[in-house]
Amino acid sequence: MMIEFRVSNFRSIKKEQVLSLVASKDKTYDDSHLIEVKGKKGLPKLVRSAAIYGLNGAGKSNLIRAISFLKNFVYESATIVQPGQSLNVQPFLLDNTTSVKPSEFEITFSNKGVRYQYGFSLTAERIHEEWLLVYKTAKPQQWFKRTYNNKTKREEYEFSDKLLGQRKVWQESTRQNSLFLSTAVYLNSEQLRPIFDFIVNKMICLPSTSLIPIDISIGMLENNETKENLEQFLVSSDVSITHITLVRKKHQRQVIQVDASKTNIQNDEVDMLLPQFHHKSDTGAVTLGLQDESGGIQRLFALSGLILNVLKNGQILIIDELETSLHPLLVISLINLFHNPKININGAQLIFTTHNTSFLDLDLFRRDQIWFIDKHRDQSTILQPLTDFSPRKGENLEAGYLSGRYGAIPILQNIQ
Repeated sequence: MMIEFRVSNFRSIKKEQVLSLVASKDKTYDDSHLIEVKGKKGLPKLVRSAAIYGLNGAGKSNLIRAISFLKNFVYESATIVQPGQSLNVQPFLLDNTTSVKPSEFEITFSNKGVRYQYGFSLTAERIHEEWLLVYKTAKPQQWFKRTYNNKTKREEYEFSDKLLGQRKVWQESTRQNSLFLSTAVYLNSEQLRPIFDFIVNKMICLPSTSLIPIDISIGMLENNETKENLEQFLVSSDVSITHITLVRKKHQRQVIQVDASKTNIQNDEVDMLLPQFHHKSDTGAVTLGLQDESGGIQRLFALSGLILNVLKNGQILIIDELETSLHPLLVISLINLFHNPKININGAQLIFTTHNTSFLDLDLFRRDQIWFIDKHRDQSTILQPLTDFSPRKGENLEAGYLSGRYGAIPILQNIQ
């Protein structure tokens, strides 16, 4: 479960911004909206979801991109990133100082009752710092720390006796543009693998530019038990679907082959399993392919399998603009799945950005689950929790937000 995410000097984010999923002392919806790690002292209660509001261009998407960057870089740095390759990280460019300084990312999470705090800073040329703190008790153990010394132009490592294995081999194999964590796991560090696996496999990041893959939903349709769950999910959404079948069809795929002298483009025919949606009304029935369905049905089909899988595996779904092409009442139903402890039995979490003010409802969220993103005068991103504004328990949050009480709204000029 994610506890906290920190980022600084990344795209529109200049100063360090912190997204915390630690619950406040408020007892509202304690039994449904909070996750409590049993049997481990020192681990706080966590919220099951967080909604992030803000005006266009303030940095909501950049916060999601920052989490996605951390996840993807941990996965790619030791295997996909090549020696000498520039790293695709963009600092805050509207300041001559920050534009040449490292960007920094840190995640704190709980895995099997142990708290981990892992982070790194980097520029396009190299890693500048990397660290890992492990809380097996209330006192942290620093398993490793890596620092680039600008004076000596050398990397310096500090290791704890708690970190076992071939530390020297891992250190010497870690390139200046790769992470020690990723390299050590690639070279079979079983002790560090749970940290790597959590970041890479537990966090599902969907920036606004990402298409939601339909593979998970199709895979669920191939299994009788999960097929029933997926069909019930869609039928309960009142989209006139009675059931879904799979049909195998030929699909043309382009294969591009590049060598030193020329580029060859060939059409390759492959078999694909595609869903068929069976609709029924009082006057007739029809079967439609996915491409013939509305954009909302297509998104719901892809999202339903993903959400059911996230709930089953206790993962963290981080998604930009959750409500795209979906009715607000349907989105509320999706959010409530995460708030239902009988369904969300494995501590899955949902983090999403939205513009829909109808979700600003204290019957849907606790006050510590709502966040606002605004812009500073220097155009940098500011992330603030609703709790900073000390709202009353019965306060109309939607009216307060639209009136500017919490900031994070556009100041509109006369369009005429």
